[in-house]
Amino acid sequence: MDTYQNTTNNEQPPKNIRGIRIQTVNYIMIAASCILYILVLYITIQVSARYDTLTETINTFTICSQAANTFEKASDHLTEQVRLYVITTDSEYMDAYIDELFVAMHREHALEELQNYNISDDSLSYLQQALDESTALTETEFYAMRLVSEAAGYDTESLPDAVKNTVLSAQDAALTADAKLQKAQRLVFDSEYLSTKELIEEHAASCLDSVTSANLNAQDVSIAAMKQSLFSQRIYISILFFLNIITFIMIIVLIVKPLRLYVNSIKEEKMLSILGSYEFKYLALTYNDIYTLNKVNETMLRQKAEHDPLTGLANRNTFDNLKLIINANTSLVLLLIDVDYFKGVNDNYGHKIGDQVLIKVAKTLQKCFRSQDFVMRIGGDEFAAVMTQITPDQSAVLYQKVALINKLLAKEGDGLPKVTLSIGAVFSDKGFTEGLYVLADKALYHVKENGRNGFAVYQDLFPDQDET
Repeated sequence: MDTYQNTTNNEQPPKNIRGIRIQTVNYIMIAASCILYILVLYITIQVSARYDTLTETINTFTICSQAANTFEKASDHLTEQVRLYVITTDSEYMDAYIDELFVAMHREHALEELQNYNISDDSLSYLQQALDESTALTETEFYAMRLVSEAAGYDTESLPDAVKNTVLSAQDAALTADAKLQKAQRLVFDSEYLSTKELIEEHAASCLDSVTSANLNAQDVSIAAMKQSLFSQRIYISILFFLNIITFIMIIVLIVKPLRLYVNSIKEEKMLSILGSYEFKYLALTYNDIYTLNKVNETMLRQKAEHDPLTGLANRNTFDNLKLIINANTSLVLLLIDVDYFKGVNDNYGHKIGDQVLIKVAKTLQKCFRSQDFVMRIGGDEFAAVMTQITPDQSAVLYQKVALINKLLAKEGDGLPKVTLSIGAVFSDKGFTEGLYVLADKALYHVKENGRNGFAVYQDLFPDQDET
C-alpha cells in the first residue's frame, strides 16, 4: 500500500502514484477486441463466400446434369418417333419428330443452357459432338421417313419440308412399297444406326462425367477452404473468450474490489485504503485529504430540480423516474410529441420566439390532458405525456385529444408562427416498462416519415408484435 500523506488546502494531491491506469487498459482491450472482431468478421465473410461458391457449384452441377439428360431424352425421342413412323406409317409420329427437331429443339436448348454456365470447354465440346452426331443422323432419319411416306402413298406436297426435300436414289425410288418399308426399317434399326446412337450417348455421358469431375474438384476446394476458415474462426473466438476472462479479472482486481472496500470504509467512516488502479488510488488519496481536513463526507448531491424552467412542465428526470413511480400492473399509454420543423422557427424568428412557441405548446398540452396525467418536456422540442388507467379500446379518446391539441395550436392572434406536432403512442398493461420508449419512438418515426403533423399508435402499426 502506498504511503498516505495529509495535504492542506494549498497542496496538490501526491503525483508520484504508481498503478495501472483504467484508461490505458481500456484502450488496449478495445483495440485488441476490435482487431479480433474484424478478423472474425473477415473469416465469417470468407465462410459465407465459400458457402456461396459451394452452392453455386452444386447448382451448376444440377443444371448441367439436367441439360445432359434433356439432350439424351430429346435424341431418344427423335429415334423413337422415326422408328414408330417406319413401323406404323402413322404420320402423327412424323409430325411429332418434326415438332421436336424444329420447334421444341430440346437438344439445342440444352447446349445453350450449358454455355451460360462456367463449365470447361471440354465438357461443352462433348455435348457439341453429340449434337453434331445427332444432327448428322437426322439425314438418315429423313431418308427413312421419305421412303415410308412414298410407300404409304402420302401426297408429297403435304409432307414436312425436310422430308419433302429429301431425294431418294433412283434405285430406291424404283422399289416396291414393301421394299421401301423394309429398307426404311433397316436404316433406323441396323448396326450403323445403333453405333451412331451409342456414340451420341457416349458423348453426352462424357460431358456429364467431365462436369461431375470438375464440380467435385471445385466442391473439394471449397469445403477445404471452408474448414480452414472455420478453424481460424474458432481460434479467434477462443482468443476473444480468454480476452474477456482477462478483462473480467482486471475489472475485479482494479475496480470491483477497491469499490467494495471503499464502500465499506465509507460506511464505517474510515480512511480509504490506497489500492486498485491509478484512478482509484488517486481517488482514495483525494478522499482521505478531504476526510482529514473536514471530518465529514459529502453523502449525496441534492436531487436536480424536477421542473423545466422555461415551460414549467416536469423535466426529463421525472420522465426517467416514472417507471419507479407507476405500478407494474397499471394500464397506460405513452405519447412522444415533437414540434415539427422547430429548428426552422428558431432560424427564421429567433430563439426568443422559439421559446414562446415551446411555452404555447406546453400550455396547450397541459390544457388538453387530465390533471392526473404526466405531461413533460424531455428535450429541446420534445415532449412526452403518460396517461394512466387507459386501454387500447379507448384509443378514440387519444385521437380526439390530438385533434383538440392541433385545433388549439392552429388558432391565430397571439403573433406566434403556427406549428404542428408529430405524435407517436404505445399502450401498455404492464406499467412503464423499459422498452416502452422505443416502441413509442417507432410510432413517432412512422409519423415523421409520412409527412409529419400526424398521430400513430404502435399497436395499430404493428398489430402482430407484442409489447416488450
